[in-house]
Amino acid sequence: MEKRRLGKTGHLSTVAVFGAAAFWEVTQEQAESTMEAVIKAGINHIDVAPSYGTAEIRLGPILESERKRFFLGCKTFERTSESAWRELNQSLTNLRTDKFDLYQMHAVATMQDLDDVTRQNG
Repeated sequence: MEKRRLGKTGHLSTVAVFGAAAFWEVTQEQAESTMEAVIKAGINHIDVAPSYGTAEIRLGPILESERKRFFLGCKTFERTSESAWRELNQSLTNLRTDKFDLYQMHAVATMQDLDDVTRQNG
């Protein structure tokens, strides 16, 4: 699987990223089968968000033993520091990990969104 440097992180990320939105509404068995295929394909980057249905809950048991294989990116729709912090910690719990490699503001699409996330306490 081809890899490219991800910005200034130094991480060599596979050009194919697993979008965990695919786990919106799947069984644990389906998630495990899919992740076996992801690992077999050599994909080393996962994108997940709490807004992706059951994705975090399904990935948690898998990441518990396979976390070191993956660059893990997560994101939030929350717009205040307090609510984003709360959601970040819930995502860490759901995913059974102690850190993210990347955490982003989800869907900053307008100047108002940008103002909301960059204001004091945003």
